[in-house]
Amino acid sequence: MDKAYGRPTLRARELRANATDAERLLWTHLSARKVAGVRFNRQVPIGPFICDFVSRSAKLIVEVDGGQHDSNASADEVRTRYLEAGGK
Repeated sequence: MDKAYGRPTLRARELRANATDAERLLWTHLSARKVAGVRFNRQVPIGPFICDFVSRSAKLIVEVDGGQHDSNASADEVRTRYLEAGGK
């Protein structure tokens, strides 16, 4: 975790630089307000989690969970509950 910010910003930067093929493909459709003029950001830290795509104005989070998440379903459920509760 980046201590200067108290958030995992360095890890988020690394994830942006090393996006999966699925994330790159989805970003081509979400970037530059291509979906209903809504702005999305990639790899956004929210609490202890880094969310793949976030639209703050639409209050929408899009997670691209591939095969790497199959073995970690319980952790994904914890993340989902946290985010649905408004990051609290």
